[in-house]
Amino acid sequence: MDNTQRIERKRKTKDPCPECFLNRQLCICHAFPHLDLKTRVCLVVHAKELKRTTNTGRLAIKSLTNSEMRVRGATKDSLDLSDLLTPNYRTLLFYPSEDALELNKELVEQDSRPIQLIVPDGNWRQASKVHYRHHELKDIPRVMIKTPNTSKLHLRAENTPEGMATLQAIAHALGIIEGESVKQALLVLYNAKLARTLQGRGDNRGFDI
Repeated sequence: MDNTQRIERKRKTKDPCPECFLNRQLCICHAFPHLDLKTRVCLVVHAKELKRTTNTGRLAIKSLTNSEMRVRGATKDSLDLSDLLTPNYRTLLFYPSEDALELNKELVEQDSRPIQLIVPDGNWRQASKVHYRHHELKDIPRVMIKTPNTSKLHLRAENTPEGMATLQAIAHALGIIEGESVKQALLVLYNAKLARTLQGRGDNRGFDI
């Protein structure tokens, strides 16, 4: 098995911590930063994604005080996100569509308002539905990052060189918007999640990160 080994398996975590969702003996709650930022993050996640042991998006939400999570697919009713479109924020959809702009310092400096980053979370099919099906977001600019993922270990197999776990991607995005210290704080949390998840599979390579 190569260095980009998949580590997710279809099994439930035994005795999970209610905060970090790992086995209590592998708990990483001590690694949660508490970041009070101007940037607002709204995670839009499918209900099925929340059942996956490798989900990292909700870890970001627990670390960011100015953030929230909206869940799709929990009921038959469609999720309406129109209330997020407030003039108090410059709202951007974090999704790598063909017309997506690169999220960089120049883009951030074009508008003095704080940024609200709407982040689809889930597999590629689930995330794309936020882009295609939520017509209330059709006029919201799409943004993406072009940072290659150089990690040798992943929570899930990635389809592109830029493919990342949601927490990793949010860390890099907020690093551009808010600064390097924010990115590093979230990456410490991600690496703790990766190492403990690997440990739960009997693999200690994550502690070498």
